[in-house]
Amino acid sequence: MNSIQGFGVGLRTEHYTAFESESQTRVDWLEIISENYMVPGGPPLWHLDRIRRDFPMVMHGVSLNIGGNAPLNLDYLRDLKALIARVQPGWVSDHLCWTGMNGLNLHDLLPLPYTEASLQHVCERIQRVQDVLGRRLVVENPSTYVAFAGNDMPEWDFVGEMLRRTDCELLLDVNNVYVSSVNHGFDPRQYIDAIPAARVRQIHLAGHETREGYLIDTHDHPVCEAVWQLYGHTVRHCGSVPTMIERDDNIPALHELLDELDHARQVHAQALQIEECPA
Repeated sequence: MNSIQGFGVGLRTEHYTAFESESQTRVDWLEIISENYMVPGGPPLWHLDRIRRDFPMVMHGVSLNIGGNAPLNLDYLRDLKALIARVQPGWVSDHLCWTGMNGLNLHDLLPLPYTEASLQHVCERIQRVQDVLGRRLVVENPSTYVAFAGNDMPEWDFVGEMLRRTDCELLLDVNNVYVSSVNHGFDPRQYIDAIPAARVRQIHLAGHETREGYLIDTHDHPVCEAVWQLYGHTVRHCGSVPTMIERDDNIPALHELLDELDHARQVHAQALQIEECPA
């Protein structure tokens, strides 16, 4: 089902109690990290089933290794498909990256070269994953800190062609676009404007840090003003797309996160008003 709309947050263990015991009318849906629930049983699945009764969910993975050169992990895909059957998510996403090799998961989202050979490799693997899962995959754009000397196209062209060739959809992480734009010196609005709006299934917003002159996608700070402005530009380009805030460290009390989510609603509404009434 793809009926999920509005504004969501990532489900984190720190907020289980709040979601199980209180009415959270300021949250329209929740995103889970798939790997946290790809387990045979125990507390994670108990909480998942309890909260799933009250909130629509989407699934977001970090270990698909879609850009890797190792064979796709069929055991992983089997477990992922079983979780999909349990959760019945609005959609299933993972990252445009590689995460390991030779059986080793490096627990990081590592960049790809933007070349025709790399594009062919990624597209073939996405199509195989979609065949196994029996559904479209939603792929998230990365945040990057280095560029490959052999790149022969900008990231936005790579992403756009990936969407066209595979019929997959995009999880457009606005913070990732901004982080990469500062690190590599391009206009983030050019990236957003190049994305086919109809293929954007979800938007991520998050915070980042500055370390030794680079922006690092850490998900441990509130969304900054520059990313809010880029989000407004994104809404004007894409229209109303389900949006969530990611927070993976320094996780605040839920009410603080929901205040930030309310700000996303305000930016979204203002951007649509400007689009409708371009004074």
